[in-house]
Amino acid sequence: MKKLLIANRGEIAIRIARAARDYGVSSVAIYSDSDASSLHAELADEAYGLGAGRPVDTYLNIEKIIAIARRAGADAVHPGYGFLSERAEFARAVIDAGLIWVGPKPEVIMALGDKVEARRIAAKVGAPLVKGSDGPLASAADAVAFARQAGLPLAIKAAFGGGGRGMKVVHRIEDVGELFDSAVREAMEAFGRGECYAEQFLEKPRHIEAQIIADSHGNTVVLGTRDCSLQRRHQKLVEEAPAPFITEEQRTRIHDAAKAICVAAGYTGAGTVEFLLSQTGVISFLEVNTRLQVEHPVTEETTGVDIVIEQLRIADGVPLSVTETPAPAGHAFEFRINAEDPGRGFLPTPGLITRFRAPSGPGIRLDSGVETGSEIPGLYDSMMAKLIVTGATREQALVRARRALAEFKIEGVASVLPFHRALLEEPAFTGEDGFKVFTNWIETEFSGIEPSRRVDPVEGGLVRSFIEIDGKRHMLGLPSALFSGVAAPASVTAGVPKAADGAVVAPIPGTLQRWLVEDGAEVAEGEVVALIEAMKMETRIAAPRAGRIGLKVEVGTVVGLGTEIAMIG
Repeated sequence: MKKLLIANRGEIAIRIARAARDYGVSSVAIYSDSDASSLHAELADEAYGLGAGRPVDTYLNIEKIIAIARRAGADAVHPGYGFLSERAEFARAVIDAGLIWVGPKPEVIMALGDKVEARRIAAKVGAPLVKGSDGPLASAADAVAFARQAGLPLAIKAAFGGGGRGMKVVHRIEDVGELFDSAVREAMEAFGRGECYAEQFLEKPRHIEAQIIADSHGNTVVLGTRDCSLQRRHQKLVEEAPAPFITEEQRTRIHDAAKAICVAAGYTGAGTVEFLLSQTGVISFLEVNTRLQVEHPVTEETTGVDIVIEQLRIADGVPLSVTETPAPAGHAFEFRINAEDPGRGFLPTPGLITRFRAPSGPGIRLDSGVETGSEIPGLYDSMMAKLIVTGATREQALVRARRALAEFKIEGVASVLPFHRALLEEPAFTGEDGFKVFTNWIETEFSGIEPSRRVDPVEGGLVRSFIEIDGKRHMLGLPSALFSGVAAPASVTAGVPKAADGAVVAPIPGTLQRWLVEDGAEVAEGEVVALIEAMKMETRIAAPRAGRIGLKVEVGTVVGLGTEIAMIG
């Protein structure tokens, strides 16, 4: 390959562009109007616009991305993670266009990306499994029927997705139907396919995964384990490598099962095999992510292997640079730095970053997609950056992490930094008396922290118009800040203006996705009446009191923080 198009955005697009430069390949970025001033578009060698619209019109638009690749003269495509990274049809489109696809073969993505088929492959090679539905469930009624048969708790999952998108854990039979429909909507929005299946959910499990790299010369190597148990809404917040507090027998079983699954599937490229580990020591295969993982840096830091460059080598038909599982050198943590308010249930907080001061020093790496002055749009994932901290031991890495998090300053948007700082004082995580964190520990046992100051979102991106040159019309995109005077700091307030008595208000800026009640219906206090979607996540809106509800906003409307969407009389 000579020129690599990066079909993604944010920090991962920058990470890939840097690897491409190290590998001797030029990079091409793509960006939506909302990302017009983004750092990833600036740091790549070239950048091309995708236009306006939701992700389905931009970063999920296969035809548009292939056209840009041809226009740019790219001969290879790297999908990053999320968006189209696990879509077999995108891999096929890239290959059919005569381009090099940086990833597994389309048929392997299809087999392992179908979580149901992946379970069948895992069962065939003897990997441990909990009970699951025999294929995607056709309806909410089918989900309820399976729940009655398999028992609760139950995990409902997107059959063609990953990263926690389209995943719901159900503990009450009366919630199964609603949460199944919610999972389908989230899966459709995130992956373009809404099929969901269900499986038994292990109570208080740890999330352990194995990093795999495999070339076309018959080499399949496990680079080690990671623990990714620290999650909110089934999305990872903190990861570490190697996975601590597991036995060598458990580590060996995870390594062997991961390798066997990938060999059986004919896997090539970088991938991750995920498992759940119950508190009683039961290991259960979860899924295979046929792409680069967000948390790949912790494995890089403890093995010395550049996983993205390995991806490029594999795509070029070159053998792996390592052929044996390397012994881990030290210990590494990754802290995802999201634009979310942990004091308000990790609600997303799009807006303008007025200050971004990153830490540095021994053992510190920062993979960032933003800087001071960057805008965080509400259309995409809330992650701004990743702080990776490495030490000779886990204890030293924890000491360095405390120092780095104390130095880290972000202003203008709320961030999860206060959560990370509090986490490092939690014995359940630091492990003096054993590692007691599990996948829903935050929701069930974390004591919580104070909410951040509220921040008003900014209107960023491009304003589109046209210009005539020699009588020919040309489209023109200009930064919206030009029409508002200046890229002024977001206004920060101590809180949202007090709502009128009985008003149902939007707790975050986003799109009103669905009303769960009819206009004029009688509702109970605390009843969920609406769903708002922001940063690819659904937020449930509850009635502040009992009474008759009058709806004021139509489905599909983009609402601001504190917008009155209904009134209960």
